[in-house]
Amino acid sequence: MKPFTSKVISIIQSIPEGYVMTYGQIAKEAGSPRAARQVVRILHSMSRKHALPWHRVINSKGEIAIKDEALNYDQMMMLEEEGVKFLSEKKVDLETCLYEPNKKA
Repeated sequence: MKPFTSKVISIIQSIPEGYVMTYGQIAKEAGSPRAARQVVRILHSMSRKHALPWHRVINSKGEIAIKDEALNYDQMMMLEEEGVKFLSEKKVDLETCLYEPNKKA
């Protein structure tokens, strides 16, 4: 496994319940700020194998990016069950729910 892939998996596994991260944010944390699409590929191909909390990853606008209606709904329900706040039907309140692993409290 390539180091970037390993880092992405580790970052996604570390997102706590009730929080989200963006594809771009994960790419940046993993050392490749322009690799958001690679994060999407990793999520798509490795979520099951590594039991990744895929539902905690959203786009930079704070929106659920999945086009499939059933999966989109599943993601929204899983996030709501964890306490993630939504500003609209598909837009997460990033101000309160964005996970920033290196931010000092």
